[in-house]
Amino acid sequence: MFGGWLAVLLVVVVCYDVITRSFAIQKPVGINSTMVQEAEYWLHSYLIILAVGYAYVRGAHVRIDIIRGALKSKTQCWIELIGILFALLPFSILGAWFSWFYVVSSFSSGEISKSQNGLSNLWLLKAGLVFLFVLLFLSGVSKSIRAVSELSDRRSPGERARGKKDGRCVSD
Repeated sequence: MFGGWLAVLLVVVVCYDVITRSFAIQKPVGINSTMVQEAEYWLHSYLIILAVGYAYVRGAHVRIDIIRGALKSKTQCWIELIGILFALLPFSILGAWFSWFYVVSSFSSGEISKSQNGLSNLWLLKAGLVFLFVLLFLSGVSKSIRAVSELSDRRSPGERARGKKDGRCVSD
């Protein structure tokens, strides 16, 4: 939900930037074109950060199903669970771990934009990396719970089709 509002804000900031540049309109005191462009970059970054975990939970991410699509639901669940446990969760933990030191280094050094007129507190942007990996980790936990739940379901395929559960490990 919040990511959607970031998209709206991003559109507003981009339109503001284009209009003020095209018609040579003065920006308010304390705001320059570099700051506006970097704000676009920051908003776009956080929009992606918030969308990655959401897309994975909803099954809206890119998935190559050449072989997996033809397999039974239980086999798909096993593939999903193994992928989460041995790839996604360890990758998320390592990513958050290494990103954390990146953020701390940026914060403690008082890192600012490379541009003299850019935004300060660059650590806020870099903190998005930690946030991204935490959201990805939580999404993986959620999907693994769903996979385990589906694997432990003892209903017949007919009962499963009539029940409230969709009978699939992953969203299509």
